[in-house]
Formats: sequence, C-alpha cells, structure tokens
Amino acid sequence: MSTTATPTPRVANTIKAPVSPSAPTAAHAHTADKSYQLPVAAGRVAAALRVVYGFTFLWAFLDKLFGLHFSTPTAKSWLNGGNPTKGFLSSSEGPFSGFYHSIAGHGLTNWAFLLACLALGVALILGIGMRLAAIGGAIMYAMMYTVVLPTVTNPFIDDHLVGLLVVVLLALIGAGHVWGLGTAWNKVDIVRRYPILR
Repeated sequence: MSTTATPTPRVANTIKAPVSPSAPTAAHAHTADKSYQLPVAAGRVAAALRVVYGFTFLWAFLDKLFGLHFSTPTAKSWLNGGNPTKGFLSSSEGPFSGFYHSIAGHGLTNWAFLLACLALGVALILGIGMRLAAIGGAIMYAMMYTVVLPTVTNPFIDDHLVGLLVVVLLALIGAGHVWGLGTAWNKVDIVRRYPILR
C-alpha cells in the first residue's frame, strides 16, 4: 500500500527583523517627545533643574508683586505702587540702552514682564508647554542679557546667556516628562493638534 506524503503548508515568517536602536522609525518619531531615553539619574537632574529655573521666574513674579523683602521691599511692591521694571531697564548702559530707557516703567512693560514671569514659572515647574516656555524664556533671557551689556565679569558670558541655553535644552530633552505633567499634558486634544503647545 503506497502512501503519498502530504506537503507541509508553507507558513509566512512572522518574526519581525530587529531594528537598530539608532535607526529612526515612524513609531519612534511619533513618540519621540515621550521617550528621550535619558539615564534615570540624568532625567531626575534635568527635572530638578527645570523646577529650580521655574521657581526663579515664579519668585520674581511674587517678589515684584507683593514685595517679599528679598530684592523688593513691601513698600516698593507693584501692589503698593512700585514699578517692577523701571530700575532694571533704566540701568542699561549698553548699545540697546536707548530702547530700554524708552520702555522702562511703562504699564505695558510691567504687565508683560510680570505675566511672562508667572507663565514661565508655572510652565517650568509643572513641566507643561515646554516648547513655548523655551521660546519665551529664551526671549526674556536674551533681552535681559542685552540690558546688562557690556558684561562685567566676563568678556561676553553672563548668567542670562546661560539661562537662555538651559531653558532651550530642557525643552529639547523633554525634561517635563520626569517629575512633571508633560506626559499627561501632551495627551490633551488641543496640545496634540498643535505641537507647539507641548
């Protein structure tokens, strides 16, 4: 009795080829803002740096508004009729001094400065809107840098220039996702629709 061997059905290979970690993929590009693959310690240090810089902005807002006896006495607080931008901008002696003298102490200048300090402080401390915080923080630091020109302790570097680089770096590495609300914030519909809000 002869038997005919039944051919074994061919099964398509379903094992995916390994992808090099360095090779960008669509999925990786889509989630790039959520996973920056920072070492744990580095992520925590970046988060701490984010909070510290955020508090410097928030404190500037609170101190100028209420006069908390650090750089602003109560009698010179904004709520008591003080002027939060007059002294700093009027002290400018560099190439942009004419511009800063012209806007020093104006109502619009005071409002813009204090609201910017509040917005940047909240964004950095909470880790939300990091891209806008980087843009706004960079602009503010750049303006403060040009106010204090020429620099005194270094030919061209001062803490404002360092701050500018820090806020931009914090946004680029996704520092809002560690000890912050960055991950939840990025899932909000309007934020997903407009990536600049991330």
